[in-house]
Amino acid sequence: MRFTIVAVGKLKERFWADACAEYLKRLQPYARTEVKEIADIDPARAGGIEAARTKEGAALLAAVPASSHMLLLAIDGKQRSSTGLSQRLDALGLAGTSDLSFVIGGSDGVSDAVRARADETLSFGSITLPHNLARVVLLEQLYRAQKISRGEPYHK
Repeated sequence: MRFTIVAVGKLKERFWADACAEYLKRLQPYARTEVKEIADIDPARAGGIEAARTKEGAALLAAVPASSHMLLLAIDGKQRSSTGLSQRLDALGLAGTSDLSFVIGGSDGVSDAVRARADETLSFGSITLPHNLARVVLLEQLYRAQKISRGEPYHK
């Protein structure tokens, strides 16, 4: 299994970077995982929110491998339990889809082009998470899903 996480914005605070690094380290034995960061665009400099979304969207789409199954993190996406996510990842793998990309958009959302490219959407609930926290939660859930899939204990 190969995971690519494509996220708008850089992890500026050390605690976010440390949390992501920890889950990336735990995840690596189970799946090759790469994180690609896309620069966030200032709407004031881009000519408005829609223009910023369009520029970020083009960068997001360029970072997603063409053959990858793309899951967009979106508040209106499909909610899955940890077990449900594990089962979905297993089903994709059994169907021959082993290259998965997870996209985390910017604070103003994503462009229509990014939504159109998404093969499916995933939600962590109806609450709004800071994008840095969403990245940590995604990495943790991918690690947890791999442990569930293999019937291994999850170390808390």
